[in-house]
Amino acid sequence: MKEAALFAIGDELLAGIGREGNCSWLAGKLSDIGWQVATIQVLPDEIDFIVSSVGAWLGKVDLIVLSGGLGPTHDDVTREAVSRLLGRPLVLREDLYASILARYAGPIKEAVERSKHKQALIPEGAEGIYNPLGSALAFKVNLMDTEIFVLPGVPREFKAIAEERVLPALDKGGKVREVIRVVGWPESVLKDKLKGLLEEFKEVKLSILPSPNLIKLSLWGTPGDVYNAANYVRDLLSEDILPQGASSLAEAVLLEAEKKQASVALAESCTGGLLGASLTQIPGASKVFLGGVVCYSNESKIRILKVPEEVIRDHGAVSPECAEAMALGAKELLGSDFALSVTGIAGPDGGTEEKPVGTVCFAISSPKGLEVFQRQFFGDRSNIRDWAVAFGLEKLWRAIKGGCEGGAR
Repeated sequence: MKEAALFAIGDELLAGIGREGNCSWLAGKLSDIGWQVATIQVLPDEIDFIVSSVGAWLGKVDLIVLSGGLGPTHDDVTREAVSRLLGRPLVLREDLYASILARYAGPIKEAVERSKHKQALIPEGAEGIYNPLGSALAFKVNLMDTEIFVLPGVPREFKAIAEERVLPALDKGGKVREVIRVVGWPESVLKDKLKGLLEEFKEVKLSILPSPNLIKLSLWGTPGDVYNAANYVRDLLSEDILPQGASSLAEAVLLEAEKKQASVALAESCTGGLLGASLTQIPGASKVFLGGVVCYSNESKIRILKVPEEVIRDHGAVSPECAEAMALGAKELLGSDFALSVTGIAGPDGGTEEKPVGTVCFAISSPKGLEVFQRQFFGDRSNIRDWAVAFGLEKLWRAIKGGCEGGAR
């Protein structure tokens, strides 16, 4: 099996100012084509540290990728570190840099041209790699039978070059990965449900990656084994698997609504617009999503969504009855086929013995009638709201698919 070592370079990453995402993203891509990532390390902007850390993996892995430290400032020292590691001087590649300069004009071009005396430097004998989105040259070189790629740390630049130049150049490892997304299952219960899979497909590696109300099942192995294992899972959990093309619950809602030519509206209280944001961050959401109303106060629920005052007086704003009225109000206000409402107590204050923090009520108004749900979520305010969004999207997806569960009336 081919192996890789990945390094993210930058003091800001170690200080917690920035987040490392390039190497973890690339690790997933490598895994998909059958490579094993032996290590992911975050290194400071120190030449000696970079040389010793990277050098320790030369000849031990087939691929080394470095992310970051190719900028124009004094603390961008990755190219100098690789130069020392190779024992070769840095050379100015104005010929390669000309194509980067050609993308700019005016004062920006002048600034980029001034930076070429650092950003156009690569080790002697290295192959320069054009950066389609930034001003620093990337490069690759081979040492001790290890292919080394040195890429800029700006995420969009890193990913563009990795997808265009790094991944296509690699040998496929003969293994494949398939990810199946399952909704509505607690992780521990799902593990028990999948015991038969592990017994029947012993050569397939199963990884379970949980998130609020959505679990990713990663199947890794030979193409034939993964194909059969994936079919096993689909037969076992057919009603709870997101459709192809949907990597999130929000995408599943939009795909199903577009398929059914149905429109969607939202009425949010405790989630404060998070449901709407999850839908509208996906291109093309406007095909089915008409809009949403954030009614945080009791007054706004009454005035905008026409929730009867007596509902809030007799049952409270966090109640199935209020959620029903909110869903009906949003459906009427926006003229949608489906409307989802959510109202709850996200905390840390506001809970009572009868309705503790984490109590959340949902309702869906659809052509088939009303579905109402009440759930108790746990954790801090952010976690409760994340779970409320995920649960609401799941129920909306199932409602659009045509299911009508026990809470329907």
